[in-house]
Amino acid sequence: MTARVLIVDDLRPNIKMLEAPLLAEYFEVVSATTGREALTLCQDGKCDIVLLDVVMPGLDGFEVCRRLKADPRTLHLPVLIVTALDQPSDRLRGLEAGADDFLIKPVDEIALIARVRSLTRLKVALDELRARAVSSAGLGLVDPLVAPARPDDARGRILLVEDRPGSAERIVADLRDLHETLIEPQPAEALFRAAETSPDLIIVSLDLENFDALRLCSQLRSLERTRATPVLALANHEDRARILRGLDLGVNDYVLRPVDRNELIARVRTQLRRKRYIDALRDNVQSAIELAAIDSLTGLNNRRFFEKQLAEMLERSAHGGRSLSLMMLDIDHFKQVNDRHGHDAGDHVLKSLAQRIKGALRRCDPICRYGGEEFIVLLPDTPLATARQIAERVRSVIEATPFTLDAAGGQTIPVTISIGLAARGDDANADALLRRADRALYASKTAGRNCVTTAAA
Repeated sequence: MTARVLIVDDLRPNIKMLEAPLLAEYFEVVSATTGREALTLCQDGKCDIVLLDVVMPGLDGFEVCRRLKADPRTLHLPVLIVTALDQPSDRLRGLEAGADDFLIKPVDEIALIARVRSLTRLKVALDELRARAVSSAGLGLVDPLVAPARPDDARGRILLVEDRPGSAERIVADLRDLHETLIEPQPAEALFRAAETSPDLIIVSLDLENFDALRLCSQLRSLERTRATPVLALANHEDRARILRGLDLGVNDYVLRPVDRNELIARVRTQLRRKRYIDALRDNVQSAIELAAIDSLTGLNNRRFFEKQLAEMLERSAHGGRSLSLMMLDIDHFKQVNDRHGHDAGDHVLKSLAQRIKGALRRCDPICRYGGEEFIVLLPDTPLATARQIAERVRSVIEATPFTLDAAGGQTIPVTISIGLAARGDDANADALLRRADRALYASKTAGRNCVTTAAA
C-alpha cells in the first residue's frame, strides 16, 4: 500500500535523507522547505502523510501542525514530527499540537517505514469514509467535514489490558480525572471484555506474562466488534522490534515506559479525537444510507429501495424456479382522514398502519411505502394462494381495531384497506408484475373496498 508523503524541512540534505528510504519502498514523495508552502500543498490535497521538521524559519513545525489540525480540509492528515528534540516536553508540545507521532533524528529507516505504512492504512480508510460522507451532502445532511465532533474534554471509556497491578493502578490514576478506565488483568478475557463494553480505546501492555500481547492486538483487529477501536500499546524501550511489529498488525500508537502522565493523556486524547471524527463520518454515511433507503415518516423501506429489491428478488426467483408474490395495498378514503382530522392525524395513521402491517407479516417479507397512502409487500417463496391468506390476515388486522388519535380523549378513526395481489409470471418482469397488482388493487376499490383481489396470471 503506497501513499504520497510530504517532507517538510528547510534543509535539502535532510529532505534527501528521508526521501531515499521512502522511494525505495515505492512511496511517492513531495517536499516543501517552508511551513506556508506545506500548508498550501496539504490544502490542495497533494499529500497523504506529512513528515514535518520542527525548527524552520517563519512558521515552525508545531505551528504548521496546529494549523493543519484546525482546518477541516486537512485535520484528517496524519502528521509525523521529525526532530532532534527528544525531551518529554517537546513530545508533549507536538502531541498537543495534534501530531500523530515523533521520529527522532537521526531517523531509523525501519521505524520510519513501519510508521508511514501504519498511517497509510489509516489514511486510506479515512479517505473512503470522507468520500462517502461528502457524497451525502446533496441529501441535505450537515457537512461532515466541518460538523463539530464531541469536544476533546469529553470522557472516554478505556479498557486497559495489564496483568501487573502496580502498573495498572498508575495508568488508572493518570487518567482518572479525564476518562473511565476499566482494568482487565486476564489477557485471555480481554477480547470478550472488549466486545461487551465497547470501549473508545484499548490500551494493551506488550509485556503481558505468559501471553503474547501482539496476538491479542491481532485478534482485536480481526474481531468485527473491535476492528475499528484504536489500540494504544504500553512498551519498554527495548521492545523496539515488537513495537514495529505491532504497528504492522494495526496498533495505532504506543507509549514508552516509564509512562509520562502528560504524554499518556495527550496520546489518549489524540486517539479519542480521531475515533470520534471517524464515528461522525460513519454516522453521516449511515444517515445517507437511511435517507436513500428509508421512508422518514413510517420507517419502512422507500420506493427507491423497493425497486432495487424487487429486481433482485425476481432474478433469484426466476433463476431458482421459486414463487414470488406481490401485495399492493391502499388505505380506503384516506383523503377524508386528512380533511376531517388534519394532516397530523393522517401521518399518525400512516405510521401506526405501517407497524400493524409489519406485525402481521413474516420477517422475511419486505414492506415499503410506495407513495402517499400506498404500500407494497414482497412475499418470497409464496404462491398466490398462500399470499391471499396473508393478505386477508393483514386486511383483518387493520379493520379490527380503530386507530387512536388522542390517547387522553380516546378519539379513534376506523380504517380499512384494499389489497391487490399478483404473482411472478414466466417473463419475470417487474413492470408487468406491478401493473397486474395495480389492476387487482383497482378491482378491490371498485368492488366496494376493504377486500382482497387476486390478479389473473
